[in-house]
Amino acid sequence: MDSGARLCKACEVLEISVRTYQRWAKDWYKADGRHDRVLNPPNRLSEEERAAILTIATSMRFRDLPPSQIVPMLAEEGVYVASESSFYRLLRQEKLLRHRESSRPRVNGRPKEYVATCPNQVWSWDITYLRSPVRGQFYYLYLVVDVWSRMIVAWRVEEIESAEIAAQMIQEACLRYGVNRDQLVIHSDNGGPMKGATLLATLQALGIVPSFSRPRVSEDNPYSEALFRTLKYRPEYPGRPFEGLQEAKAWVQEFVRWYNTEHRHSGIKFVTPVSRHTGEAEQILIKRKEVYEQAKRRNPSRWSGSTRNWDPIVEVRLNPSAGKHTGEATEQRRSA
Repeated sequence: MDSGARLCKACEVLEISVRTYQRWAKDWYKADGRHDRVLNPPNRLSEEERAAILTIATSMRFRDLPPSQIVPMLAEEGVYVASESSFYRLLRQEKLLRHRESSRPRVNGRPKEYVATCPNQVWSWDITYLRSPVRGQFYYLYLVVDVWSRMIVAWRVEEIESAEIAAQMIQEACLRYGVNRDQLVIHSDNGGPMKGATLLATLQALGIVPSFSRPRVSEDNPYSEALFRTLKYRPEYPGRPFEGLQEAKAWVQEFVRWYNTEHRHSGIKFVTPVSRHTGEAEQILIKRKEVYEQAKRRNPSRWSGSTRNWDPIVEVRLNPSAGKHTGEATEQRRSA
């Protein structure tokens, strides 16, 4: 420096910043301030464990499922490999995660709130299009889902939109599940079939309270919208039009079977809708909790706190009021 060399040029030769030199010069009497070599933490996944996670996540059985589905399914079978976050972290490192689209901003101000604490208290229904072989013409899929259990309780695939068809479908579902008068609220959007005179008369005769979304606000009917998204994002959903009405009905029938009996739903602690609707989910969640407690006792260094919360969700809110927004409702908006 005394010979006239510029400080910044000298630091470039030494491959340090000027700020680092200034700090060292100020504290020249101190020992080397560089950090010691960081050792591997004792709870780090071994190479064998990492390989096991990748093998499971990319297997034929689990390759189409996220870790949030894989981990609970393994726990049901008495198997614990790693936490859900470890699955996600490793898959992210291996570039095996991909999001399909960004989340939509939440729409403020919702219609009347309804709370379900058991099955057959609040249903949601809607109609979506399925492509037909004729350009510009569609088949119409009617779906009714129980908000508390997420089970599909009724469905139809028809060539027309009709309030009469919807009324018949809902009436049959009420008889099938033993719905009593003044027991059920059924929510829908503001479409023509949803407000048809025949349907409203049927609901009144059955003692069902109708509930409607605001016009052009899809988030007021989030359970049906999420269900339709799940349906159309299935890997086997055809990229071509359905060849006929029977093919469309057969595909939807298989989807409903899978959704109700195999799909672990994120909004109900990753149990199947049928198991929650019938009350079997409680024992499943108890078993998962026991598996996690055993895993913690075997390797306590990997757990900084309590195990994952597998307590059942007691209530589900449709269009929750401000200040009552729960974590469960947030999960419901992200995925069906």
